[in-house]
Amino acid sequence: MILKQFYLGCLAHASYLIGDEESGEAAVVDPQRDVDQYVAFAAEHNLQIKHVFLTHLHADFIAGHLELRDRVGAKIYLGAAAKAKYAFTPLRDGEGIEFGKVRLRALETPGHTPESISILVYDLAVSDTQPNAVLTGDTLFIGDVGRPDLRAALGWSATQLGGMLYDSLHNKLLPLPDASLVYPAHGAGSLCGKAISKETVSTIGKQRRVNYALQPMSKDAFIQVVTADQPEAPDYFTYDAVLNSEERPTLEQALEQGLNPLPLDAVLGLQSGAQILDTRDPAEFAAAHLKGSINIGLGGQYATWAGTVLNREDPIVIIAAPSREKESAIRLGRIGFDHIFGYLKDGLRSLDSRPDLVTTTESFSPQYALEALAHPNPPIVIDVRNPGERSRKYIDGTESIPLNHLVEKSATLAHDRDVLVYCAGGYRSSIAASLLQRAGFYRVAEIAGGLAAWETAHLPIRTT
Repeated sequence: MILKQFYLGCLAHASYLIGDEESGEAAVVDPQRDVDQYVAFAAEHNLQIKHVFLTHLHADFIAGHLELRDRVGAKIYLGAAAKAKYAFTPLRDGEGIEFGKVRLRALETPGHTPESISILVYDLAVSDTQPNAVLTGDTLFIGDVGRPDLRAALGWSATQLGGMLYDSLHNKLLPLPDASLVYPAHGAGSLCGKAISKETVSTIGKQRRVNYALQPMSKDAFIQVVTADQPEAPDYFTYDAVLNSEERPTLEQALEQGLNPLPLDAVLGLQSGAQILDTRDPAEFAAAHLKGSINIGLGGQYATWAGTVLNREDPIVIIAAPSREKESAIRLGRIGFDHIFGYLKDGLRSLDSRPDLVTTTESFSPQYALEALAHPNPPIVIDVRNPGERSRKYIDGTESIPLNHLVEKSATLAHDRDVLVYCAGGYRSSIAASLLQRAGFYRVAEIAGGLAAWETAHLPIRTT
């Protein structure tokens, strides 16, 4: 048996291929939308992907089940409680498939979502009674459990799903043998949980001992614990959960439609009604960028922040570093943002003859920022980190406006004041500065290196 984990760091997403060398058959679980890596791995190991499972209708990314169906003819499997507009095989407790020395069996484990399943993996060459592993989707993470509050917009309360999650964990997963390997669908950094470990595999026995949510407690206490202090989920989560249940264009079809090179004049003609997305490194963006463009660099949590600050109505035009236009579009496609109109042909070089269209973002050193704060007419200094980060430490005299609320709250800020923004290390502050410039704030700067650089410079920090 082959069990291969694929990990996508920018979305903290884990997917799996389970193959049987004897029969040459394979299944993929929770694939990302760009499926080339699964097809290539299968070819390298003389496998045919005949099955694709979704443990649930994911909210933070668009799964590649339709891509694998159309590319290699894979059959789609979902939990029996799922509702979808494409053909799929529903799975109830104990149902599944067997090929060669591999057996895959479903456990219905609702809680994170009502249709969630976990998948027991048996290596029949070792045992036909003891599972080798369980693919837990977003029901059980390493160090955490799935949050039960992401289906409110679809009619499910956190209390309802929290109770279901408690039952799934205690009646379905915790009775499994201690040695059973636990392979979840997400790792640290995912917004599908609040305390997920950086580890990407564990065992049932270890999680029983160390996972805070699996310690002895009543169902009411469990619901209170797992619903408290969850990070705010972006609006696109509900959109993606619904889209994962629908028939839609494949990523390949979306790229064929959206990856069009656009001359500068065409981009300028669209600019008032389009979202100009510059995916270059924040330092490059700060040095020179098209006025009105939004910087979300490929080097960070690009797709998550794109889904947070961009809308799904206005077309997206990409400005990218040379040869990175397709990557920029693929990573938007992973969250279902297919409304790409094209990309600026020749990138920023196309602006060489139009310096009037170019602007910069100033960066203040921490020491200079401290001096600016002490000035009789200081800038408005905005901390764009999330509330949990700020609760631990922050720069005194600064205002907290988390990045995901900056656009809506910027209307309350005085446009005649200088604005200085900071985050933890500089990635989010570049996004923030570009949003403020786009909103008409002309004197916008960043604290270079964010709070990390401020602390390195041994400047005063306020702690709570």
